[in-house]
Amino acid sequence: MISLPSPQQLRYLLALADLGHFGRAATACAVTQSTLSAGIIALERQLDAHLLERGTAKRPVFTPLGLEVVSRARTALSALEAVAETAAAARDPLSGPLRLGVIPTIGPFLLPRLMPALRSAFPRLRLWLREDQTERLVAQLEAGRLDLLLLALPCACGDAETLPIAADPFLAALPAGHRLAARDRVPVGALTAERMLLLEDGHCLRDHALDACGLPRGVVPAEDNFAATSLHTLVQMVASGLGVTLLPRLSLEGGVLAGAAVEVRPLALPDGATAPPSRSLALAWRARSPRAAEFRSLAPAIAAAIQVA
Repeated sequence: MISLPSPQQLRYLLALADLGHFGRAATACAVTQSTLSAGIIALERQLDAHLLERGTAKRPVFTPLGLEVVSRARTALSALEAVAETAAAARDPLSGPLRLGVIPTIGPFLLPRLMPALRSAFPRLRLWLREDQTERLVAQLEAGRLDLLLLALPCACGDAETLPIAADPFLAALPAGHRLAARDRVPVGALTAERMLLLEDGHCLRDHALDACGLPRGVVPAEDNFAATSLHTLVQMVASGLGVTLLPRLSLEGGVLAGAAVEVRPLALPDGATAPPSRSLALAWRARSPRAAEFRSLAPAIAAAIQVA
């Protein structure tokens, strides 16, 4: 019979691969550095294979075989955790820890009203939150470090299962007194004549806003360096008269304007459209997750919090 690695050995290996440092990996695993090193050496002996290059490099360097073992170890640990999660979900649904990742254009505006609602509806649920950009959240979901994501579609979500839960319309945000503020609704085409301010590359809201409104990428000149890192910064740039932007309704209801000299107007419906330009807010989880039913049952509560004005 083949001697199988222990889950703890695999955790040591993955921590080292993810953190790239023996000391930090040991801290993450709550063991001493010598214990972690000994565990990995024991794993190599058990597999009769070299997983790490032994040299003078300060950072661990994995052999090609070591990289393959890391990949398979990640899958194996995920499968083992799914066994325990399946039993826990059946025994006591929507209880215990849930690691939720949220993108920055949702988190600050929704969480203040979502968290109390979830605590009231699911008192045994313990939420751990992580705010980051979509790409990094998806990577952490795939690695098993997050259980559930709240993000906007479309996104490069890999193999994750997604569940749209609410539409979040875009509105035009204009400097106070801007000529377009005289209109009840702003035609999308009118924005092409303005300097368009958007979040910097890496924030999915940038592409969602342009795509939802059918605006070309060229509406933001490549040489234009005026890009914000957050919606709050974007609002201040608009208030300073640097240009106009598109803001999701969720951020407005969450107080992103905060007294800024900015006026917002709904967008006119494009020809043939029955709904205003919007992004789709959604939940995402690993495909075939044993907690999928739990996540779906959370959707109505999250959607209700989104709809509260």
